[in-house]
Amino acid sequence: MSRAHAENVIKNIIREIVQECAVRGHVVSDTLVAFMVKAVVLDPRNGFNVDRTLTKQDVQKLEELCLDKLMEKCSPSLDTIKMQVYFDINYTSRREFLEEIQRVVDSRLSPVSRDITDSRVKTREELDALYRKIITYIVLRSGMGSPTDDNTLQEATAALQSVFPPTELGTFMVLLKKEKEKQLNELTMIVTGIRIFNKASRKRGEETDLRELMPDFLNGSLPVISNSIEKELSASQSLAWKYTAVLEKLTDSDHQPEELDVSSVLLKQALYNIRQHEVFLKMLLADACLCAKHVEFLQTELSSQMKLLKETVQSKTAVPTANVFPLFKALSDVWSGLRDEAELLSILNNIKLSLQPLLTSQANIFSEAYLDDLLEASEVKTDEQRLTESSDERIIQAEMKTQEWLLPEATTSFNDLLLQYNGVCGYTLVNRDGLLLPGNPHIGVMRHKEKLYAFSSKEAALKFASRPDDFIAEVTEKAKLSPELIQLLKLHQQFSCVSPYSEMQPGESLLVKPITKCESSTQTDLHPVETNIVKSYEWNEWELRRKAIRLANLRTKVTHSAQTDLSHMRRENITQTWLPKDAACQSKRDGESNMPRPQVYLAGLRGQRDGHMVKTNLTRSVDE
Repeated sequence: MSRAHAENVIKNIIREIVQECAVRGHVVSDTLVAFMVKAVVLDPRNGFNVDRTLTKQDVQKLEELCLDKLMEKCSPSLDTIKMQVYFDINYTSRREFLEEIQRVVDSRLSPVSRDITDSRVKTREELDALYRKIITYIVLRSGMGSPTDDNTLQEATAALQSVFPPTELGTFMVLLKKEKEKQLNELTMIVTGIRIFNKASRKRGEETDLRELMPDFLNGSLPVISNSIEKELSASQSLAWKYTAVLEKLTDSDHQPEELDVSSVLLKQALYNIRQHEVFLKMLLADACLCAKHVEFLQTELSSQMKLLKETVQSKTAVPTANVFPLFKALSDVWSGLRDEAELLSILNNIKLSLQPLLTSQANIFSEAYLDDLLEASEVKTDEQRLTESSDERIIQAEMKTQEWLLPEATTSFNDLLLQYNGVCGYTLVNRDGLLLPGNPHIGVMRHKEKLYAFSSKEAALKFASRPDDFIAEVTEKAKLSPELIQLLKLHQQFSCVSPYSEMQPGESLLVKPITKCESSTQTDLHPVETNIVKSYEWNEWELRRKAIRLANLRTKVTHSAQTDLSHMRRENITQTWLPKDAACQSKRDGESNMPRPQVYLAGLRGQRDGHMVKTNLTRSVDE
């Protein structure tokens, strides 16, 4: 059977269980049913062998067991699983919460925005209607008042007319859709900033109270929600300490609770339920405190922006838009941040309220009086008291050399270590039949196979370190019997996805092996050793070919090879020579020449009137 086919079979089983629950009057989610199927298969008491294939009878048995689990009434274990599924579905990081808030606002206002940007007005009445739609959009986007309130509409209309009079609608209509949306958002920010500034300027000469400018929900709910989470967390912790004390008494080796076997199981389920609630409340409280810090920062920013805007405007009748519009936009951004914080705080409060009904089972089974009767004169210790009592115990490296230990004084960021089992002592969980005791990292944190473990006492640490693999396996077996521990102790890596299927195929297993994936990255220096950089490296293959041809110059070179007796059958010797060729060169040389001196004599020039002149040339010849 292929993996895709097995997944389809799982979906069919889950769908059938969901439909059967609906028929019986219980509405359950697919996620809850999928987790319950996994829990039933993993529980060794149900007899599902992962080494053989499921028959139709096995599938029917699986569905019946899942339905019985989901139909249980007053079950702390089922409430814990429901709590975990609900929290996983509805809770996310702060950044994703804010992004989701923005997406919801955009989707809610997208029809109004689309109606404005896609409109094609022709008459004056249609222009007026479009202008009113823009005002409605601005009021809805800003979150300052309701568009059905006359005072709110008057304020928004006056502010919009000061920056975007109705006569500008013609220019707005010729813009592209993207440009219309951009201008609409800019108008919203400017108008929101103007309304906030006008609201702060009503009391002349008096300091404006920032609480009057903040969203109404934020003013009244910020301290109330934080305090309510703290009170509920304190109540859950007190109840968890009582359950822990009772279970300590019942699991003590000197105490034999023969008649309280069923109660001990329910007590453990109640402890897991309240501890899981405590974990979730701590997460919500951390987010609420972060909201308070952001609100405080935004209040300071709002005050500074308002002061800067008042100094810019003062009592002037006209101010350049280039100076004042950016300030209005900044003011609007701060307001939007405050509104998002208010919305996030409301979401956190809704999650907290939704978790409360999932505590009713353990409260109905174990009343305060019943717990007090079980405790009798036993001392109820808080988690802080347990950590204080064991803080003097320290692991000495010489006592346990077979394991690596991390100690506070020798480890950086010791308080930020990611501990296994969510910080719970694994030895106590196994040795005390599922009892949850917080580990004390200051005793010493054991590193085993790249995972870190904390313990409630030095004795527990040494015994766990003596055979850690056995204890880790036993913790896994405990989680199979109590599936809510998978989420509470963060054992997801130990439990891969389970995929039961109905059709029998030879060789198939009940547990479909998961495809393990992880994101990894490495980073190296560009040139780790600078001296090994090859300056002549060339990545282009054709450039290398050109260089080879240029070096060889085969058209004018001849290669010869020779072989001697010594090199015969040993290796090839190759030499390369160049053929001799005639070569001539011409250079400059000095030359000179000398002409003979002319010697010519004339006779008969004097003494004879009619005599003939005789010319005699005695010049030497050039060839001499």
